[in-house]
Parts: sequence; structure tokens; C-alpha cells
Amino acid sequence: MSKYQSINPYTNEEFASYNNPTSQQIDEAINLAHMLYKKWRHEDPSSRAELLHKIADAFREHEDELAKMMTLEMGKLLRESKEEVELCASICDYYAENGAAMLKPTPIKSKLGDAYYLKQSTGVIMACEPWNFPLYQVVRVFAPNFIVGNPVLLKHAHNVPGSAALIAKIIKRSGAPEGCLLNLYLSYDQLADVIADPRIQGVALTGSERGGSAVAEAAGKNLKKSTMELGGNDAFIVLDDADPQLLRNVLNDARTYNGGQVCTSSKRIIVEKSRYDEVLHELRNVFSELTAGDPLEADTTLPPMNSERAKEKLEKQVQAATEAGAKVFYQYPEIDSKGAFFRPTVLTNIDKNNPIFDEELFGPVAEVYVVQDDDEAIQLANDSSYGLGSSVISRNIDRAKKVAAQIETGMTVINGRWITSGELPFGGVKKSGYGRELSDLGMMAFVNEHLVIDVTKNNQ
Repeated sequence: MSKYQSINPYTNEEFASYNNPTSQQIDEAINLAHMLYKKWRHEDPSSRAELLHKIADAFREHEDELAKMMTLEMGKLLRESKEEVELCASICDYYAENGAAMLKPTPIKSKLGDAYYLKQSTGVIMACEPWNFPLYQVVRVFAPNFIVGNPVLLKHAHNVPGSAALIAKIIKRSGAPEGCLLNLYLSYDQLADVIADPRIQGVALTGSERGGSAVAEAAGKNLKKSTMELGGNDAFIVLDDADPQLLRNVLNDARTYNGGQVCTSSKRIIVEKSRYDEVLHELRNVFSELTAGDPLEADTTLPPMNSERAKEKLEKQVQAATEAGAKVFYQYPEIDSKGAFFRPTVLTNIDKNNPIFDEELFGPVAEVYVVQDDDEAIQLANDSSYGLGSSVISRNIDRAKKVAAQIETGMTVINGRWITSGELPFGGVKKSGYGRELSDLGMMAFVNEHLVIDVTKNNQ
């Protein structure tokens, strides 16, 4: 058995727990979703647009309830939880307004006949999602597949089961058809069985490299298409002509948003030599001015991490880094709390032999590197097994674009930190995974591009 628990990381107290489903419950869920897929196949995607708008409205209507549950379960600041709800409502609206047009047949120029390809649903999708954005991670898969006509089964993270249940309940109560999103508290063995079921046609996972490898193996073994959105060790490149005020504004939450627990967070800050001391100074100011406390309170700016286990893992990584020669430029004072608080830290002097050089540090730790020029910055940015996101800070936009084009990554933001929206594709390369979510690219992740060609004239 695999227990799902709601534990408030601010108090480290459990307030709910959930059991795994029975085999019968799993089969009934898969069958319900599969029957909905078969019904949807005969309907135009535009028929689902208004329903998706209603789901967006329902998220906004229940914003306070959703936000509080997310904060209670994984510790993010309440205002950030509310921002997440609004983001997800906007993603639903985006696909409601644009999804049907994206799915129209695409003509193909051919001398062999009148050719085009249809964009058709494929079947039930198994979504395995992480805890750091309990609603956003789900909606990123759910909203486009809802328009496509692929129902979704959800296996959410073990520490946000209340959020998973609430999401499913709100979607159901919005008037959406039963079976479009079904929440299952699956064990890992049960997940493998679900992936193997012939009624499942695709697997979408956002999570760790280890989890992605296991799920991708199960999907591949059963010839199921998959998308993997995995970890990141994102480079944040500061060129020597960066605007000081803009740089200050971006650094303000580049390593602290969502408690630093973001796959695309600016983990490796790569700075050209003339701006190195300035960046260290700004990071120290940002970290030292944080206020640790209850994430439900408005004046809190430093929340706990999502769990005691995550805090302890990050502490061990930082300890290993310093034992290998990294220097602690700044560390937040001791926090008098029984919550899962990690003291924000700025590390320097990290060389290739350091164990954290090619690891993901998931929390408020800034790794700061100094380089001589653009070429060295690009080389260091690419010296990673990950390739999810990146940032380039420069007054010269053409220069920044030239640097961005040479970074081995799935996404680059110029003069900003990570940003997301319905129209922007999300995904990475190398060990950060494969496939894309959101935008028209994400819409096509689990679509059958069905060729139709009329060769009547050639055979008359």
C-alpha cells in the first residue's frame, strides 16, 4: 500500500489521509473515462469549449478554497496559491477560445491527390503530477486534452491528496461530464498496471528524473506514448551590460518564488565578472529581508518547504557542497519553528568536482558562478545534464537573443525569470525530459494525425 497524507509543513501535523483504491474502483474509473472518450470521438471539439469556460469560472469561484488547501498541504504562500488558481483559469479559457481552431484539418500539398490530416483524440491519458504546483501541473495536461477529447486519470503526489480531490470535485460540479478527470490515489504497483491497461493510450508525467525514468519505462514497455517534464538546473545568465534596476527586480524572487521549489527556477546564476559582486550583494539583500512564518499570513515572505523530508535532503546537498569546497556567501539566520523551514543560502566557489555541480537543488539556494565573457557563460550553462529553462539578462536584446539561441534548453526568458501561459510551450531537453505541454504544441501531444488523401482523379 502507498499512503497519501495531508501534512501541513508549517506545523508538521497530519490533518488527513487517504487509502489506495481497490482493483474494482480502478477498473470502473478506467472504464468510465474510456466510455467518455468513445462518446467524445463523435462530437466536434468546439462542443466542449463552453464547458471548459465553465471549469475556468468554477476555479475562480472556488479560488479561496483551492488556494488554502494548496498552502496547507505543501506550504506555498497563500498569495502565490491564489495566483496559481488564476493562471489555471486563464489556461482553461485559452484552450476554450483557441483549441477547436487548432484541431481543424491541415491541408497537405501533394501531386498524388487531395491530401490533409485530421487531428483526432487517441484515448484516456494517465497523468502523474507533482506537488509543487498542485493545480497548475494538472491543468497543463487536462485543459488541452479536454478539448482534444482525451479524458484524464490523475495520480497526484502523495502529499497533496486533498488538493487532488478538490480539483476533481470542482471540475465535476462545474457541469463537465463525469469521467473527464478522475482522481485515483494509486500505489506505484497500481500505476504500472493502469499504464499497461489497453484502454490507456498515453502517459504524461511531471516530476523527478527517477520517477520519469520508471514511468517512461512502463510506458515504453507497453508501447504507450509519453511526455516527460522532469527536473532542471536552469542557468540565469547576467551579461555585463545588464540594467541594474531590471536585474534587481528579477533577482527579487528568482530563487524564492514558490519557496524556490520550481523546476524552471534560476538555480545556477552565471555572472560576467564585472557584475559578480553586485549580484552577490543583491541576493544577500533579497534573502536577508525575507520574513519566515505561516504561509497563510499576508506578511510572510519565507514559507516552509513542502515537507520535512525535502528540507533534510536540501540540507544534505548543501553540506556535501561545502565539504567539497563550496563557500557560503550568505545564510539566513536560524528559524525558531517546528515547521519544515530551510535557511536560504547563497553558495559560491563551486567547481566541476563538486557533487552539486550537476544536481538540482530544489529550494531557496542560489549557486553563483563567475565567468569572463558570453562564450564562457554559454559553455557553463550547457555543462549540465539538464536542459529545461534559462534566463539571459542584458540591455542589448540582439546580444541576449544570440546567447539564448546557443543554450541547450527548452525555454529561455530574456530579461525575466521563468514565465508561463497557455500560449507558451513548456518542456525541455536532455534529462529534463521530452515533449511539450501548453500552446499548440502541447495540444498535439496525444493527438492522432490521421492522413486522408483522395486519389480518385488518379484512378479514373
